[in-house]
Amino acid sequence: MSPRFVVSIDQGTTGTTVLVLDEALAVRGRAYREFPQIFPQPGWVEHDPEAIWRSVTESLGEALAAAKVGPRELAAIGITNQRETTVLWDRATLRPLANAVVWQDRRTADVCARLRADGHLERVRARTGLVLDPYFSGTKLGWLLDHVDGLRDKAGRGEARFGTIDSFLVARLTGGAAHVTDVSNASRTLLFDLGRLAWDDELCALFGVPRECLPSVRSSAEVYGVTRGVPGVPDGVPIAGMAGDQQAALFGQACFEPGEAKCTYGTGAFLLMNTGATPVPSRRGLLTTVGWKIGDEVAYALEGSAFIAGAMVQWLRDGLGVIRSASEIEALAASVPDSGGVVAVPALAGLGAPHWRPEARGVIVGITRGTTKAHLARAVLEGIALQNHDLLRAMQDDAGRKLPSLKVDGGAAANDLLMQFQADVLGVEIVRPALVETTALGAALLAGIGAGLFRGTEDARRAWREERRFRPSMDAAAVAEHLQRWTSAVAKA
Repeated sequence: MSPRFVVSIDQGTTGTTVLVLDEALAVRGRAYREFPQIFPQPGWVEHDPEAIWRSVTESLGEALAAAKVGPRELAAIGITNQRETTVLWDRATLRPLANAVVWQDRRTADVCARLRADGHLERVRARTGLVLDPYFSGTKLGWLLDHVDGLRDKAGRGEARFGTIDSFLVARLTGGAAHVTDVSNASRTLLFDLGRLAWDDELCALFGVPRECLPSVRSSAEVYGVTRGVPGVPDGVPIAGMAGDQQAALFGQACFEPGEAKCTYGTGAFLLMNTGATPVPSRRGLLTTVGWKIGDEVAYALEGSAFIAGAMVQWLRDGLGVIRSASEIEALAASVPDSGGVVAVPALAGLGAPHWRPEARGVIVGITRGTTKAHLARAVLEGIALQNHDLLRAMQDDAGRKLPSLKVDGGAAANDLLMQFQADVLGVEIVRPALVETTALGAALLAGIGAGLFRGTEDARRAWREERRFRPSMDAAAVAEHLQRWTSAVAKA
């Protein structure tokens, strides 16, 4: 019998990664493509959906070639994606009708403020598990419908289709045959009832969204359609697994028991805890979200989101020219024993949980004549970790339990200096897996389950392996000093 392979498309904020995994879940091929970020004005962030699609097809071709996979050996394709990013495309041509509005975009801050002032916050929070913030898709979609000529009429007639990136990719992969999303992505729109797991008519009316443009909502592991006309990919390959990137990472980290948690360090930092079959409302400004649905079983999660993490390192590289590549930051930061009192708050796109201050902006405090680029590099890494202290403290309060450990993944999880400092300020063990691309692994596992290649969560547990554990080693007085400086700096953001 021929070997069978699963393809995982991990469509992220700054680029697309494609992994090809065999039946033992070993990576046989890998490819990555960046695409341009578009900043039309301060606070606005857009993507060209065609550039995203090109990054997907180019990565697919390269990864499949590297794995030397035959056309009849592909068992399934899984998708994981940047979540709240909002796309509208033409039903007939599949061409985008505007640039995608990215999850980091803050253009609807005034809309959210008005809805809060009108008293809608608690109703929205109770029904969706989310807060009224520009982060989510609902206000982005309403903005596009109101500001692109003719788009609202097309959406009302069902000629314009809305989706997060997963929906757009499935539409393209299937030649327009499928207009779907999964429960994890739907739960990030402000339009989805978390208890009923269905679109909500009252919320659609509140945000001015016609039901005709919404995708059907499916589970996270089933066949949504098959490939048709995709460059370099044979027709007929099932697309069989989908989850938003953070939920896919939670799955790929084998966090299947209530209380198990992970943090992904990507463009932003996202800390999720499995809360089991019942959604847990947050009292501390966290989000309640769907983790995944497989068959009739649903897992919910608490989530804390920091909008900027790895993007702060990119800013050092591209905005300031402090480093030439992101991989240089660890050695530069390690060349000094501490940050020299410099504190960097990575609020380049506002502050997310538990603060929810869309108007906040990044700040760097404590600069002296003796400050060097090494101090700045170290302060940036420490700022990424200190954000997560606020998230974990809120999560432990909401869950009523202290985490014994935290699993980590994403590109910056490979940074030993950052991981050790994270363990120190959180006061918990940080556990890094052998494969830090657990987001892509989660999508591959879901696709394998959906296509019948894998046996549920047993295979996910088998796939997960620990690579290194970081234990807290900083004395309590030093931790307290870091936290005091951090709290003071956040107040200035």
